[in-house]
Amino acid sequence: MLLSKAELPQTVLRGPIDRVIESAGKIILGKESQVRLALACLLARGHLLIEDLPGVGKTTLAHVLARSLGLQFQRIQFTSDMLPADIIGVSVYERETGGFKFHPGPIFAQVILADEVNRATPKTQSALLEAMEEHQVTAEGETRKLPEPFFVIATQNPSEQVGTFPLPESQLDRFMMRIELGYPDRGAERALLTGTDRRDLLATLDPSMTPAELMELQTSVQRIHVAPALLDYVQAIVEHTRRSADYLAGLSPRAALAIVHTARAWAMLEGRDKVIPEDVQAILPGVAAHRLRPAHDATRRIDVGAQLLAAVPIP
Repeated sequence: MLLSKAELPQTVLRGPIDRVIESAGKIILGKESQVRLALACLLARGHLLIEDLPGVGKTTLAHVLARSLGLQFQRIQFTSDMLPADIIGVSVYERETGGFKFHPGPIFAQVILADEVNRATPKTQSALLEAMEEHQVTAEGETRKLPEPFFVIATQNPSEQVGTFPLPESQLDRFMMRIELGYPDRGAERALLTGTDRRDLLATLDPSMTPAELMELQTSVQRIHVAPALLDYVQAIVEHTRRSADYLAGLSPRAALAIVHTARAWAMLEGRDKVIPEDVQAILPGVAAHRLRPAHDATRRIDVGAQLLAAVPIP
C-alpha cells in the first residue's frame, strides 16, 4: 500500500528538506546534485565518504550539512601520529576520588567530521569501525552508547597522494555512500572568486531543521513504498556484479540494502511516496563504486556506476 498524503504530507517534503538544500546551495555553489546525494545518505541513516582533491570543498560541505541539520558537531583532523584514544577517549586517574574517570573523546557527538581520514594509520582508522556500525564504542572493557542520531562524514584525498593510507575494504563498506565534488563550473567559480568568503558564510548559517524533524524524516524514509519489480531491478544489478568478470568480487547483501535505503531517501527528496527505477539509477554510482574492485587496472572506479547502468536493463 502506498502512503497517503496524510502520512507523507508535502509540508514534510518541501519544508525542512528544501531549506537544507537551499541553504547549502548558497555556500556550496553549483553542486546541488552532490548536496542532494549527501542528504539522501544521511536520511537513510548512512555514513558518508567524500573523496576528492584538496581545496574543492569537501570539508565545507561536511560543515554545511552538520550546521544545517542542527546537530551537535565535532571535527577530528586525522594525522599520521593520531592514536585510537584520541578519538574514543581515555581514563585518567583522579587523586581526589582515588579512581579512574573516563574522559570521552570527540567521537561522542551526533555528527563527526573525520577530516582526511586516510592520513591516519590503519590502527587509528579501525577505531571508527565499531562506532559506525554499532553506534557504540568499547573502551577499557566498558561499552558506551553514542548519541542519536549519529553520522560520520569522512573526507579523504585520492590514494595516490603522498602520506595517505588507503581505507581497507571492511571500512569502505561501512560508508553507505561515497561522492566526489569535482571542480566547479566557470560560473560557480567566478561567484566564489567575487563573493563572500565561504568561512564567513558558514558562521552565519542557521539550522534548517531540528533533530526531532530529522529523526521523523528518517522514519518516513522507511515507509517509502518499494514494489517487487523494483526489488527485481536491484537484485539484477547485484547479481550482475557477482557474475561479471569485470570485478574481483560482487556487491554484498549489505550493499543491496544500501541501494534500497538510499533509493527510498532519494524518492523522498523528489517528493514521491514510492521508488522508481530512476531513483536507483541516481544513487547507484555513489553506493556501488567504492564497494567494487575492478578486475582490470584500466577500469577506473569512477566509471563503475555508468557501467552497471549500461549493463543491467530495467526489467
